[in-house]
Amino acid sequence: MPNGKLGERVARAVLSLNGGPTDELVIEFGCKLARADGAELVAVYVVKVDWSHDLDDDLEEQREEASRALDLAEGMAEQEKVALESQLLQARDVGAALVDEAVAIDADAIVMGLPYHVRFGGDFALGQTIPYVFKNAPCRVLVVREPVARSEERDESMQRV
Repeated sequence: MPNGKLGERVARAVLSLNGGPTDELVIEFGCKLARADGAELVAVYVVKVDWSHDLDDDLEEQREEASRALDLAEGMAEQEKVALESQLLQARDVGAALVDEAVAIDADAIVMGLPYHVRFGGDFALGQTIPYVFKNAPCRVLVVREPVARSEERDESMQRV
């Protein structure tokens, strides 16, 4: 387990994917880790299951989105000539599932994406998953935030629809 020193090698990293605008950034960063440190990459997509479903229910629509995100990760890793394993999980809480997976595979790092969102009132929004992982992960947590300009472009394209 890492002792927190800067520059310490990452042997295994969990890449948290959610089908959102930061997945490519997370995968790119993971590929850089793999090339620099020889890290093993595990792309993880957690389908959040609400209480109206059993954890083992087949949630077809969410599974299709997950498959697209994991296919993207596999394709990008293949282009970069980096080995990547993909995992599809279903859980009530995304943060807890990511931490549990990191523990299960003895990961040195969890890489997460953060879209640039501002809530009503102007506060920057972290959401619930990132703070949970920060608090509970036994390894390093690396957050790749989307550039402001990229988020503005995304917002403009959404307004045109």
